[in-house]
Amino acid sequence: MPQRTVAVASRVGLHARPASLFTQAVATSGHTVTIARGDGPAVDASSILMVMTLGAGHGDLVTVTVDGADAERVLGELVGLLETDLDAPEAS
Repeated sequence: MPQRTVAVASRVGLHARPASLFTQAVATSGHTVTIARGDGPAVDASSILMVMTLGAGHGDLVTVTVDGADAERVLGELVGLLETDLDAPEAS
């Protein structure tokens, strides 16, 4: 299972809108995806509540793991979302 560690770019971290956009992308992918903050436990990345309970703020490192066919492509797309400030007006 490929995984990658990335810093959260959204200025409010993974809360509200950024978490919603991320979890929607995970659900759409059809893959099994987990996300963990730092050395903490991994949670189901398709659950907005689980993602928000990570408490990942701006600049925090999170590790995303993807399982399934074409997992590298999906991982790249999800990491791309996390590397984007999803609260910025141009992210609409």
